[in-house]
Amino acid sequence: MIIIPARVASSRFPNKILADIGGVPMVVATAKAVENIDKVAIATDSQDVIDIVKGYGFEAIMTSSEHKSGTDRINEASQKLNLGEREIILNVQADEPFIEVDVVRAVYDRVKLAQKNGEDIMMVSCYKEIEPRFADDPNHVKVIMDNKEDAIYFSRSKIPYNREEHYNYFGHLGIYGFTKKSLQEFCTLGRSPLEDIEKLEQLRALYYSKRVAMVKVESESFGIDTKEDLKLALDRFL
Repeated sequence: MIIIPARVASSRFPNKILADIGGVPMVVATAKAVENIDKVAIATDSQDVIDIVKGYGFEAIMTSSEHKSGTDRINEASQKLNLGEREIILNVQADEPFIEVDVVRAVYDRVKLAQKNGEDIMMVSCYKEIEPRFADDPNHVKVIMDNKEDAIYFSRSKIPYNREEHYNYFGHLGIYGFTKKSLQEFCTLGRSPLEDIEKLEQLRALYYSKRVAMVKVESESFGIDTKEDLKLALDRFL
């Protein structure tokens, strides 16, 4: 199941998920991009969003306006959808209308492999090599990993410190894969100081010593956080 958290409020770009992408609202464009992978539902706190996405044939679930993260929002939606404990749930951000199918499928397949092997993984996400200009941009999240390709840390800062200037930086893509069971566990953990400082919800898992498995992907897509990002995306992809 793919659940797209769709919060209308955004400090950097209000109503961005309803911005026009090739003639449809951004959240609908994102849903259309991934609809052939698995069933899609949109979790939102806006009746307007529900009415809009249903008009395009997508399922929508009303969720609390009090959620602090998209993952908490999709957890509520998964409860209302009565999904089974072993159901694979993908959190695809509403501001990724140009995300490639292969990227999302790679996350899905890694969760499935973890299930098969009985790995103790809380969540799966993905990363790609990024251009130096993106490494300096706090809107593009960076990630470093250990030798098992598990995340060590995510940051808006340029990490690690590149003393000899011979390092390829890795950018995090905001796609998360869980089982229903691990999603519920994540959401029972208390909010962590790190996620509040960086405003990155995935740091909650690392703070509580939970594994976050990463998958390297090839992608030209990026999350749209600002009006400048939207212009760049439209110029590049449309």
